[in-house]
Amino acid sequence: MARGTRPLTYAALASLVGLGLSACGSSDIKDSASSGGGDCGDLNIAVNPWTGYVSNAHVIGYIAQTELGCHVSYPDVKEEVGWQGMADGSIDTIVENWGHDDLKKKYIDEQGSVEDAGLTGNDGIIGWYVPPWMVKEYPDILDWHNLNKYAGLFKTSESDGKGQLLDGDPSYVTNDEALVENLDLDYKVVVGGSEAALIESFRSAEKNHTPLLAYFYEPQWFFNEMDLQRVQLPPYKTGCDSDPAKVDCDYPPYKLDKLISTDFANSGSPAVDLIKNFNWTNEDQNTVSTYIAQDGMDPDAAAKKWVDANQDLVDQWLGR
Repeated sequence: MARGTRPLTYAALASLVGLGLSACGSSDIKDSASSGGGDCGDLNIAVNPWTGYVSNAHVIGYIAQTELGCHVSYPDVKEEVGWQGMADGSIDTIVENWGHDDLKKKYIDEQGSVEDAGLTGNDGIIGWYVPPWMVKEYPDILDWHNLNKYAGLFKTSESDGKGQLLDGDPSYVTNDEALVENLDLDYKVVVGGSEAALIESFRSAEKNHTPLLAYFYEPQWFFNEMDLQRVQLPPYKTGCDSDPAKVDCDYPPYKLDKLISTDFANSGSPAVDLIKNFNWTNEDQNTVSTYIAQDGMDPDAAAKKWVDANQDLVDQWLGR
């Protein structure tokens, strides 16, 4: 998750991410505005609270609306709520899924209410990061074995005398509580609240040379603004995270995928094939995310700009 030049303020980005990156959407998955219309019928694309996801959703939605005549809505939901929506018929698709093997077992394997719609083409990474200035000042800080040595640097008013590990939205995939405990780290996980809050924290830490250790992820447009440095946790090995309470290894690499409700898959909608065929790169997603988060563009305008510049790929998705 190429960049523009005009930074979006924290307040504006927080509003964009937290209050609806689309012109429609709310916490109620059954109550969302719509746009467009045509023979395709309704298309309800869940939107999760990070900008990269919004880029996927609005590029797919813009194409579905303008090329297929779909009546598109973008209800803003947390990750698990989107799965529930696919099961009850209020959501048609999740267009960027990070793992969730437990939900796949429940909704795909057991209920049969959700289907795998293939990979997005994006490679996902989750980890712990520090701002660039810290690596210059403390060259060994990227080795997790040294984190306790530096715990005092990261103390805050919220960390109860321990070092602070700043997390994002509570709905994000995270093993951080277990990692802190199982690696015997003198840290406390503190929830930052959103992608926008994490980004603003990194900006402030780099500008003011204040210590910060925080959860973050890729694809992510912000890496083109700041060269965040990732802490090396114990290497991931298959199965090392099978018991959530005993996780003591780094996050796995994620091949991000798409999901559709079984009812939608069987509906005959031309948007089904569009969603299945949709496949792009981290760079593609980051470009659209930059238009939205840094350049302040409306998500549909950002989608149009990217689509206009990449019509050959769009034609592939449409089977032309």
